[in-house]
Amino acid sequence: MGQETEALKNRRTEERKQKSIFRFREFPVYQDARRFRKVLKELSKQHFPREEQYALTSQLWRALDSILLNIAEGAERYSDTDFSRFLNNALASVNEVAGCLDCALDDGYITAQIHADQLAKAENIARQLKAFCAKVRSTS
Repeated sequence: MGQETEALKNRRTEERKQKSIFRFREFPVYQDARRFRKVLKELSKQHFPREEQYALTSQLWRALDSILLNIAEGAERYSDTDFSRFLNNALASVNEVAGCLDCALDDGYITAQIHADQLAKAENIARQLKAFCAKVRSTS
């Protein structure tokens, strides 16, 4: 029985190590940003005209990608100051997405309801990033 218990303990330790290699994937803000990215990419495919493919659509997609990528890249920085800088970059990208949504509304590509719904999601992610950034800074 002692060997089984030790083997189980070793397996759990190894699982924790593997899980923490990409710790950013466990962050709620990262998970929410992934869902947000997927929804907005699909929405832009359905609602934006073809002539926006290399303009507004591309800009929106780069900003959406930037949110995730900054969280991921920052998570492995050696200092909390560096990590908070990447979280701030992710926040700036959320603001860029909000600007893209404003453009899409103004150009008639999305309805006011879609605009409001997606802005609410963006605000939620922005709040999470601000809180996360403040927490990281307070620990450094």
